[in-house]
Amino acid sequence: MSVILFIALIIVAYLIGSISNALWIGKVCFNTDVREHGSNNAGATNVMRILGWKAAAPVFVLDFVKGVLAVCLIYFTSLEKDPTDHFEANTFVSFQIALGVAVVLGHIFPLYASFRGGKGVATTAGVVLATFPAAMLIVLSIFLICLLITRYVSLSSIIAAIFLPIIVIVLFDLVIGTYEPLMLEIFSVLVTITILITHRKNIRRLRDGTENKIVIRKNPSIEIPKK
Repeated sequence: MSVILFIALIIVAYLIGSISNALWIGKVCFNTDVREHGSNNAGATNVMRILGWKAAAPVFVLDFVKGVLAVCLIYFTSLEKDPTDHFEANTFVSFQIALGVAVVLGHIFPLYASFRGGKGVATTAGVVLATFPAAMLIVLSIFLICLLITRYVSLSSIIAAIFLPIIVIVLFDLVIGTYEPLMLEIFSVLVTITILITHRKNIRRLRDGTENKIVIRKNPSIEIPKK
């Protein structure tokens, strides 16, 4: 694969990530900049908090799809994932991860939205699903269980992220014995670190007991000005 193609696909992945669905759906459909309300975050959770689930659902799905699409850009290359060839497997996964990092950075620092984006949870989930579906399904189950018990999206995201490297490194690589490329294991750790960093304010609010629990709103919590 040429260096030019590699760079071009990384840029495309970043530009895909820069599509701020929370911002555009909020502005186009509700005449509201979600970054000026709630947690000031351009993500599905904040959209649900201020605009309701009908706005939040498409935001989450589209942000998730961004991660999947970016990783799938690898199929524009000649790379193949051969589990019997560790070098090829590492190369394939390494480029998947590079695309994933680019799209998540685009989501957090969107070019089209003054570099004020979301926390990257949904997009990261899409990246992990496209890279390692089995691990993502387990992580998603952990997230949903925690959400049902605690009703804290932030806490559920943090716990699920912490379990990701445990699942990849301990469960699959050591216990089950499947070969997992080193870059995938490193990536799983970086995902956890990134989620912890982007949720540092949530962690402080959880510690102080001021974090908001998720509430499914049918109607917006702010008055939407009529167009």
